Amino acid sequence: MENGSSSINLRVISGLREIDRLAWDRCANPPGTDVNPFLSWDFLEALERAGCATARTGWAPRHLIAGGESSEVWGVVPCYLKSHSQGEYVFDYGWADAFERAGGRYYPKIQISVPFTPVTGRRLLVAPGPEAEARRQILAAGIAEVTRLHDASSAHVTFLPEAEASELEDVGFLVRTDQQFHWTNNGYETFDDFLGDLSSRKRKGIRKERRDALEDGVEVEWVSGADLTEAHWDAFFEFYMDTGARKWGRPYLNRRFFSLIGERMADQIVLILARRAGRYVAGALNFIGSDTLYGRYWGCIEEHPCLHFELCYYQAIDYALAHGLTRVEAGAQGPHKLARGYVPVTTYSAHLIAEPRFRRAVADYLASERRHVELENRILAEHTPFRKGEA
Repeated sequence: MENGSSSINLRVISGLREIDRLAWDRCANPPGTDVNPFLSWDFLEALERAGCATARTGWAPRHLIAGGESSEVWGVVPCYLKSHSQGEYVFDYGWADAFERAGGRYYPKIQISVPFTPVTGRRLLVAPGPEAEARRQILAAGIAEVTRLHDASSAHVTFLPEAEASELEDVGFLVRTDQQFHWTNNGYETFDDFLGDLSSRKRKGIRKERRDALEDGVEVEWVSGADLTEAHWDAFFEFYMDTGARKWGRPYLNRRFFSLIGERMADQIVLILARRAGRYVAGALNFIGSDTLYGRYWGCIEEHPCLHFELCYYQAIDYALAHGLTRVEAGAQGPHKLARGYVPVTTYSAHLIAEPRFRRAVADYLASERRHVELENRILAEHTPFRKGEA
C-alpha cells in the first residue's frame, strides 16, 4: 500500500521476517527511550516463528511499515487481521454479538496490539523528534486504510498510552478505558520500607502470607540471563500449561516460543521459581523493561497456601527493589492485588468503527463505561492498604 505523496511509502507485511530487525527496533524501542520488551522484533517475531501468532491461530500478521522514498523505515505498527477476539484482554464479545445479530459481519477485524500481552506500550511506533506527531498521524491514517482494504468491520488499538489514545480520538477513534493494578516504588530501599507505608493490619497480613507460602520446605530462586536453561523452560512450561488449560481451555503459547525468547531475550527475563523436595513446583515468568518488571504468567503443580501471592507479587517487589526498578505490572485485572500494595491505574484502548449506526451505539456504551471505570478507580483508591496521608 502506497501513500499518494511521493515522499511517503506505506506498506503492509505479512510477518516480521520481512523487515530488518534493527529497522523495526529503531522505531519500537528507539535509543534514549524506555525499553518495552514486548514491542521488540525478538518478542513479536518469536510469536510468529513459534506458530502462536499466525493466520492459523486467527492472528494473521499485517504489520504496517512507513518510510520515505529511500529504504529507511521511520514508523511501524504491530497489526493483525483477527478472525476472533481471543487473547486480547479488552473484551468486545458483546460488540461482536450485537453487530452480527443486527445482520453485520464483525470478523475479520484489525487488531493493533502485542498478542496475548495486556501491557501498555506505544502502538504508533516512531522515534522521538520534531516529526513524530505528524508521523503518528500518518500511521493512524494507514490503520484506517488497512481496515478498509481488508473489508474489516473495525480496528482496535489496545493497551496504548493515554496520549496516543487522545491523538487517535482526534482522528475519529473511540476511546475505551479499563483498569489494572500496579506497584510503584515510592522511595523504598527494602521490602520492610514498603511495609512501613501500610496500615498495621495489612502489614501483618502480608507478613503472614509470606510465611505461609514458604512453609513445608518451599524455597524461591530467581533465574535470569545465562543461567536460564531448557530445563528451566521445561519446568515452567508445565506450570503454564496447567494454568492455561484451567483459565482459557487452550493455552495460547507453545513450548517452542519459550525456547525462542530464552535464546533471544534471556537478559530481559527473570523466572521466579519455587522448589520443594528437590524439584520445581511453581513459577512466575517476568520480563524486564527499563524501569518496570512485567509479570506475565504463573503456574504450579503443587498447591501451597499463598504461594501465588509470594511468587507473583511479593517476590516481584523484592526483585524490583534489588534491581532498581520503579514499577511492577502484575498483569490484567485482579482487585485482589489491591490489598497487597498494587493500586488501580487506568488503561486505554482506541477503536475505529466503520458502520455509522454501530459506531453510535458503541460510543454511547463507552461513555457510560468510562464513567463507571473512573468511579471504580476513585473508590478503590480510597481503600488501598496504605496508611492514610502517606500513599
